Amino acid sequence: MQGLNWLQWPAMFVTVLAAWLVASRQRRRRNLGFWVFTLSNLLWVTWGVPAKAWGVVGLQACLFVLNIRGVRKTDPSEDAGPDRAAVMRSGESQLRSRV
Repeated sequence: MQGLNWLQWPAMFVTVLAAWLVASRQRRRRNLGFWVFTLSNLLWVTWGVPAKAWGVVGLQACLFVLNIRGVRKTDPSEDAGPDRAAVMRSGESQLRSRV
């Protein structure tokens, strides 16, 4: 186990990078962020199993499922709904018509 202790640090840095990417406004970066999160899940599990850190391993399994959900929701081929700017413009015009 001593040999794998160093793996915590790359796993932590990859997790932070993934969180940074997922918070992007660009769909492509967000999508990449979910895949980077998947890499971090693998790193944490690789560290957690020999360390018998079963809570961490279980957490990573749950987060992996959420990562797959995130990838599906940011798939460029699927429309995630109306354009936010269009919704804002629509709301502003409705507000003006009431005044």
